[in-house]
Amino acid sequence: MEATDDPMPVPICVPALATERRFAQHLREYLEQERLSDGRYQLQRVPGGRVALPVLEEKLSQLCLPPEMPCELVRIQCPVLSRAARRCTPAQRLRDELRLLLGASWSEELERDVPHAWQRHGDLVLLSQDSFKAAAWESLGKGQQGLPCRPRCCPHCPDLPGCYVAGSVLWETVASALGARRVARRGRVMPDGMRTPSVTLLLGQHGWVEHVDNGIRYTFDVTKCMFSPGNITEKLRVASLPCSGEVVVDLYAGIGYFTLPFLVHAGAAFVHACEWNSHAVEALHRTLLLNGVRDRCRIHTGDSRQLQLQDMADRVNLGLIPSSEQGWPVACRVLKKDTGGVLHIHHNVETPPVPAPPQNVVLLAEQGSAEAASPGGEARHPAEDGGEETLGARFRPEWQRWAEATATRIWGLLAELHGRPWSTSILHLEAVKSYAPHVHHLVLDLECRPVLPL
Repeated sequence: MEATDDPMPVPICVPALATERRFAQHLREYLEQERLSDGRYQLQRVPGGRVALPVLEEKLSQLCLPPEMPCELVRIQCPVLSRAARRCTPAQRLRDELRLLLGASWSEELERDVPHAWQRHGDLVLLSQDSFKAAAWESLGKGQQGLPCRPRCCPHCPDLPGCYVAGSVLWETVASALGARRVARRGRVMPDGMRTPSVTLLLGQHGWVEHVDNGIRYTFDVTKCMFSPGNITEKLRVASLPCSGEVVVDLYAGIGYFTLPFLVHAGAAFVHACEWNSHAVEALHRTLLLNGVRDRCRIHTGDSRQLQLQDMADRVNLGLIPSSEQGWPVACRVLKKDTGGVLHIHHNVETPPVPAPPQNVVLLAEQGSAEAASPGGEARHPAEDGGEETLGARFRPEWQRWAEATATRIWGLLAELHGRPWSTSILHLEAVKSYAPHVHHLVLDLECRPVLPL
């Protein structure tokens, strides 16, 4: 989630109470005590030697001033932001602008409905699915008649009685407050096997955006493709892998989350990218062109289980969750039969809510020794870090069991496919993120090699 810190937009005018300078301090104290003062703006001198103190638009009906403080309600044109307002966060700025837009119709219910966080993709802000769901927002967002404009200072329709805020004004206000040009809102991911997002474009003509990760430019349509910022650690790890001169197969390429790091940073000679979502394929094609690597990638459109490749990959990426198990036979088939290679197997592994005791074992593959775990193959245990507990610092027994069971299963698939023994060795087990309560997204780096005859 991301928010900008652009200068706060200033409205055309705000209400204020003008009084003589000798009464200004007493009036300020009274307004602050009664929570009527609008601290977003500085007090301002007005004609006649008087001082005007800004007050909240929605609290005007509650003004009941003592007779010893004579004052007059005025409007300050182009008010000056207070020092505190200039330091306010984008989330606070958004609430302030919406409160100013709705005036007396503002309520605590609406304030709770304003988001505190969002995703930013260039000039497009992607709101969470639970924001702006109250009935008042719905009517505004659909462009129906909504709430009355603020009297005398609405820039769209000044001094016209009975006018209403159009739906576009709501989203224009949101965009302006957050320094964006387009606004969209997420819905639930569709259960169509492609993780197609349900995204509504609220302001703007199209959903195509550009996102930069680790020097790689991704482009995609937010209304048709998912972008997962939570996978950034794995993308960085892939970018650091020693893939110089290798041929890589990415079985679930999507918009190129891992295809591009393999090509741009890891030095892969060629990548075969498999994807069955036509919208993701279009985004991947554009992204490859953007990064100047289109000539080193072939896109295979359709179900990766039907992929017509074999005996040509040094490395296979299986970046599908909750499980990539259906792709394991294909991954075994595309590995080079004479030299083998490395599989990067993604999976969601469930763990119990109570933390398990520490496992005092290390990844033996990283220490240069081996430990047998299945007939004809090797499985090596995840690492244990004695430091502070983080997602990747302590490996759970359930993770170790899953890694060893997967190594055994792949060993069996390879032996059955080729009719001769293979070895499988756990190189690394990476905890990417917590996917859900007690469920973790893991990646197993599994080395697979044919056993050479003596």
